[in-house]
Amino acid sequence: MTKTIAIAGKGGTGKTIIAALLIKLLSQKGVVLAVDADPSTNLNQALGLPLDENRTLGKIREKMTEDVSRGHLSPSIPKLDYLYGKIIESLAESKGFDLLAMGRPEGPGCYCAPNEFLRASLDRLVKDYKYDYIVMDCEAGMEHISRQTTRDVDVLLLVSDPTIRGITVAARMRDLIGELRTKVGQICLVANRVKNGLPQEIEKAIDDFGLQLIATIPEDPYIADLEIKGTPLIELPQDSPLQAKVKEVANSLGL
Repeated sequence: MTKTIAIAGKGGTGKTIIAALLIKLLSQKGVVLAVDADPSTNLNQALGLPLDENRTLGKIREKMTEDVSRGHLSPSIPKLDYLYGKIIESLAESKGFDLLAMGRPEGPGCYCAPNEFLRASLDRLVKDYKYDYIVMDCEAGMEHISRQTTRDVDVLLLVSDPTIRGITVAARMRDLIGELRTKVGQICLVANRVKNGLPQEIEKAIDDFGLQLIATIPEDPYIADLEIKGTPLIELPQDSPLQAKVKEVANSLGL
């Protein structure tokens, strides 16, 4: 059965590199569908994959809606089949994982019907390609989850830096899940880029919000050099603190 892991948090907390390292790790155990659900679409860079921004799901959905409204889509082609074919074309493939970029969650007008097609297409994709894992790099507002364009989530990893703002955003995301129809299993907090342990104020905020902290990750000395050179972040050396901690997180979650 496919396990779905979503990684969310405010911008700049390092959620994308954590998602990328988790994708790399899980691809050694099974086949992974990597979903870039952040409109900034930079998960491909962390994974070392090219991306055509005109072939994101947001662009595909908008084009389908436009074609339908103008009568350009042949009535002999079921809309679900049309959308599914475009999704297959948009996949960026690599060894052990495929990348699917969601793009913009909404544009002008109503997308209720296309969103229904999108959910059905994603379910069909997972079934046809037999993915063992789905790892989603979510945007701060988790729009694709809140608008029900994605599947239910088994594990939601909330990533925060050691700041009150970061912890507050994580808590708001946790609370948002309770207001949605999306089903989420386990919700955990990862504190990233921590220097010399968590400050007492941050520990208190985590406790006050009732967040479940499962990992504290120190700043990784190798990341800056990779980013300067434009090297994919999954090429961190084996002694990387971040890479070691991501393995610990995966083990603690039974992944």
